[in-house]
Amino acid sequence: MGLFGIGLDTYWHQFPGLRPRLERYQEQIHRRLRRDGITIVDAGLVDSPVLAREAADRFKREDVQAIFLYISTYALSSTVLPVVQKAKVPVIVLNLQPVRAIDYNAFNKLGDRGVMTGEWLAHCQACSAPEIASVFNRAGIDYNLVTGTLDDPEAWKEIDSWLEAFRVAAVMRANRVGVLGHYYNGMLDVYSDMTQQASVFGCHFEVLEMCELRKFRDEVTPAQIEEKMMQFRREFEVSSECSSRELARAAQTSSALDRLVREHDLGSMAYYYEGTSGNEYENIVTSVIPGNSLLTAHGVPVAGECEIKNVQAMKILDAFGAGGSFSEFYAMDFDDDIVLLGHDGPGHMGIAEGRVKLVPLPVFHGKPGVGLSIEMRVKNGPVTLLSVVQDGQGQLKLLAAEGESVAGPILHIGNTNSRYRFSIGAKNFVNEWSKAGPAHHCAIGIGHMADRIQNLAAILGIEVIRVC
Repeated sequence: MGLFGIGLDTYWHQFPGLRPRLERYQEQIHRRLRRDGITIVDAGLVDSPVLAREAADRFKREDVQAIFLYISTYALSSTVLPVVQKAKVPVIVLNLQPVRAIDYNAFNKLGDRGVMTGEWLAHCQACSAPEIASVFNRAGIDYNLVTGTLDDPEAWKEIDSWLEAFRVAAVMRANRVGVLGHYYNGMLDVYSDMTQQASVFGCHFEVLEMCELRKFRDEVTPAQIEEKMMQFRREFEVSSECSSRELARAAQTSSALDRLVREHDLGSMAYYYEGTSGNEYENIVTSVIPGNSLLTAHGVPVAGECEIKNVQAMKILDAFGAGGSFSEFYAMDFDDDIVLLGHDGPGHMGIAEGRVKLVPLPVFHGKPGVGLSIEMRVKNGPVTLLSVVQDGQGQLKLLAAEGESVAGPILHIGNTNSRYRFSIGAKNFVNEWSKAGPAHHCAIGIGHMADRIQNLAAILGIEVIRVC
């Protein structure tokens, strides 16, 4: 992240002590911006067009992903425009006063109008906000404005949200998305334009071969199978109904999936496969759910039915620390005004209420074969639903809704399943969400994340639709 403050060089000889004071304010901002995984490139206090061009060169050279512009006092817009024009990255303007209000009595007792003017200039951050906005608007430069004080919790919550969004945008750019198998035949809504996805998110798509996964599976050793079964017992509540044969089959596939992820350095994956009845790949794909659930819980989200758009949504929520579990509408409970959402296949165990059960399924509905599945519900409390939507013009959008995961009866059918309540009611939610045009899948994360998602959409340059 780039950081620079702006001031006016004419003031320094007129008002001794003003510049060092403003620089201390900027140092305070620098300290608060620091955190793991983020490097702050601080160009100091820029007070002339010459220094503006030097700051621009530095930001370009050090490849900053965004710029925080601190208005320390009134400054000419000519000290701002050259920096952001050359950097060509998002700009967050920090209009942060040192205190909530000037102490008028103490101020007016200073006596010397020159000293008083210098004191006022240390508090006149808002003076430049309209000028900077005017110039940015006319120059076609995207920016966002944060107004408050140096220690204003609300302002810093907003700044932290921007920092998180920039970090997640970087995660998405670095993401290598594996695509294994093919789409579920006939699900027209899930078909994705990988070129468009790569263009918006900056990610890489790695198209994977089922035969490579089979090769890795054939090379799994008995010791690796035993090690994986121990992990199953640590991380799942393994039902006594699970046969040793099915556990071993799933463990062997899970070990192969781990290797597939390592070999291709994957950050997420979408998969689906059927093949002809009784083929070896069917044996593999009917034993992937435990392994894919483990991957999802450990930072590599996996979406079934080759739902590429949805694995992007899952990755976004996971990068925000909210989880991101593969879901679809299951039913509506009009008596309790809630919507049930869930899915077979991998879920995000990190956001589960209690331990996740590993259970056998006599049938994968709509899919061939039998095998093990997981049964879980999302933690009670605030949640966010997210979908990546491709509209009729081929453009990508983010669709978000905030709600609450609530207690109550669910369907114990060996799937993820939870009850969700929304402020606009179940009927309105289903109508408004559906009319936005998503695929029938969505990602569910814990916590209310819509503001951060809104910021991420602004960074990516795409629209966000917020249902509630």
